[in-house]
Amino acid sequence: MNSMNNSDDNVDVVVVGAGVTGLTAAVRLHEAGRKVVVLEARDRVGGRLWTETVDGVRLEVGGQWVSPDQTALLGMLDELGLDTYARHREGESIYIGRDGVRRTFLGEAFPVSDATSAEMERLTKELDRLAAEMDPLSPWEHPDAERLDRMSFAAWLAEQTEDEEARDNIGLYIGPAMLTKPTHAFSALSAVLMAASAGGFSHLVDADFILDRRVVGGLQQVPLRLFERIPDLVRLSTPVSRIDWSDDGATVHAGGESWQARHVVMAVPPTLVNRVQFSPALPPVHAQMRQHQSFGLVIKLHITYATPFWRAQGLSGTAFSPYAVVHEAYDNSNEDLPSETRGTLVGFVSDEKADALLGLSASARRDKVLASLAGYYGTEALSPVAYYESPWMADEWTAGAYATSFDIGSLTRYGKHLRQDVGPVSFASSDIAGLGFQHVDGAIRMGSSMSERLLSS
Repeated sequence: MNSMNNSDDNVDVVVVGAGVTGLTAAVRLHEAGRKVVVLEARDRVGGRLWTETVDGVRLEVGGQWVSPDQTALLGMLDELGLDTYARHREGESIYIGRDGVRRTFLGEAFPVSDATSAEMERLTKELDRLAAEMDPLSPWEHPDAERLDRMSFAAWLAEQTEDEEARDNIGLYIGPAMLTKPTHAFSALSAVLMAASAGGFSHLVDADFILDRRVVGGLQQVPLRLFERIPDLVRLSTPVSRIDWSDDGATVHAGGESWQARHVVMAVPPTLVNRVQFSPALPPVHAQMRQHQSFGLVIKLHITYATPFWRAQGLSGTAFSPYAVVHEAYDNSNEDLPSETRGTLVGFVSDEKADALLGLSASARRDKVLASLAGYYGTEALSPVAYYESPWMADEWTAGAYATSFDIGSLTRYGKHLRQDVGPVSFASSDIAGLGFQHVDGAIRMGSSMSERLLSS
């Protein structure tokens, strides 16, 4: 895979990062006749997409779901000849409310009081209204951008309603479930962006929509298939250390070698851009901007059982509670295989609850997680045959999950610089996408638009 060995090689474009954004851009540029090299720090392609077999179970360690609005991803799946299958959702879902009572329900509406339900519906409509006024590629141009960006989402929710459970549930969909930060740590404008990027907040509250399908063999098949088109152009285990640039081009240094290029595409999360030494340094606004973008924190849990026992109880496996350690969980059993009788639940522990768990020993952490799942599914949840925690929080080239977002007040301050070139250096990743923000769909959109722009330059 690392067959390219020429130092001081001249290319048209150096792409830094072999995730979906970088590989999409590289494939499109290569197929259009441009000379490209892709430099990847990890020893594999895929970035935040990673399918791994652990204890005999195939797990999607990173991103995994496909929703109907993700047309760029759906188009890519067709192009690559990848099939999908529906997430298991037959049966009742589970909700544990502020009163600690476990209730089951059908549909997307939580089994809360009529008053709380009415408030949640009203807040959903208001967030849909705000999202409809936003172009997710330029959220700082929203008519109420300044005010919304200077208040936390928690403060906005408190301003909207006195119903605490309504606030907690609406906050769940964007805080723990998407940005993986406490609702007091990001702005209301960032919350509206998250909704607008998915086509509306109503999509985010509908698990059957946003978590509709999975890819046969795992979503990492997308970058793996893209890599198969350009294997000789990708250098793995090659972290970029320095980029010397001028208006005429750049020299990219990595692993004791260097490449001269007309253009450089930084197809990495914003938090990794400052890991590279730039000479001359990036303009101050760029350096400052990336100090105000950070990953959230979520522990993705993969718990496998001898059988998907919840199905026999008439349960879909879907569970929610802003009050539980595991704030959401789903049936994540792989596509039906004749030899596979086991069932897997995927669950998530986010932000401050994740902080608390990470302060425990591995065995104590496992006990807390299983006890939380038992609160949803009963005592059978205490006896899995395999248990695995995705390691993104400790990954050198990510250090968090799922993606980066701005702190309060920074989206309007820096947003217009997000996709601004610095000389020959361009920036692209799902973290700075519009539609598909933080998703593989956004990564494909960023990679495609970047290649189109460079091909027209």
